[in-house]
Amino acid sequence: MKATTEFLSWLEYDIEGFVSRVTSQDVKRVLRKDSLTPEDFLCLLSPAAEGFLEEMAILSQKITAHHFGRAILLFAPLYIADYCQNQCVYCGFRAQNRFPRTKLSLEEIRKNGEVLSEKGFRHILLLTGDAPSITPVDFLEEVLSLLSPMFDSLAVEVYPLSEEEYLRLRRVGLDGLTIYQETYDREVYDEVHPAGPKKDYLWRLGTPERGALAGLRWITIGALYGLANPLHDAFWTGMHLLTLKKYYPSVEWGLSLPRMNPAEGDFVPTYHLSDKKFVQFLFAFRIFFPTAGITLSTRERPQMRDILLPLGVTKVSAESHTEVGGYAAQNHHIPQFEVADNRSVEEMIAVIRSKGFEPVFKDWVGVL
Repeated sequence: MKATTEFLSWLEYDIEGFVSRVTSQDVKRVLRKDSLTPEDFLCLLSPAAEGFLEEMAILSQKITAHHFGRAILLFAPLYIADYCQNQCVYCGFRAQNRFPRTKLSLEEIRKNGEVLSEKGFRHILLLTGDAPSITPVDFLEEVLSLLSPMFDSLAVEVYPLSEEEYLRLRRVGLDGLTIYQETYDREVYDEVHPAGPKKDYLWRLGTPERGALAGLRWITIGALYGLANPLHDAFWTGMHLLTLKKYYPSVEWGLSLPRMNPAEGDFVPTYHLSDKKFVQFLFAFRIFFPTAGITLSTRERPQMRDILLPLGVTKVSAESHTEVGGYAAQNHHIPQFEVADNRSVEEMIAVIRSKGFEPVFKDWVGVL
């Protein structure tokens, strides 16, 4: 696990000491460079760069157009179970929340898949809580085998698996993985994950590397902004991605910047990532990682998503349900978090086209 081991040294970096010395002249210098260092990335994340959002937006748009053209990929999440044994204080699925838990049958999964396929989706993300005894790898194999003929890309956002387990799933159609460290701050991580298997910081940290070793085509990482200092988590996310790209260059690496939204319970985020800082961070990621995919989820308000679509984003979800089996039937299951953008697929297509971009449902062709 070379990438994971190398990344850990970045947790000792003096982030605050560096940003306290950054000046506007430093930001101007970085924006003129063709190749950036980790310190340049941190410079773009720093308070000194807040006055350069227009310049960063122009550069971010230019870089994105060069590497991705004018295409925006649409995908949908499909929650297939909400059983969980973790006590994550910020999550609607946490074990201490008392509500009827649900696991879809294969028939129910097929019906949800058919609805999504009829809406045009070719990429879907399958999600569960952390309960391997309820949704074991054997079950995930059955689900992937069932859905593989319907979709061109199947990804999972489930509990961390071993390299061998990802290999098993890859053989039945899995080609993508999304895994968030939530926060890279080890002290905060321990506080917000008081019990359950997710409390193992290092096992979760090594998940994207195990996915890469298993040969998955694309992997998305990120932090959940609101749990710890956003500047620190943004920098550490970048350094994690940098080390992963170094050792696994053939993987299509991507990132997402989810912000805390209300979930079932009374958790109040310790930190607030403002719209202005969110936009600055997104531009900084695009400038530092020209070829990385950047996902913008329905956690964000419609106005924010519309503004950012032409400025660095490559992938968006649409008409998302964060409760189990929310597509095939009306239900009253508890969502993992509240969705801020409830627009339909058709509405999102219209918005994307109005920005001069082309909505895409399939972005790759396999070669036998």
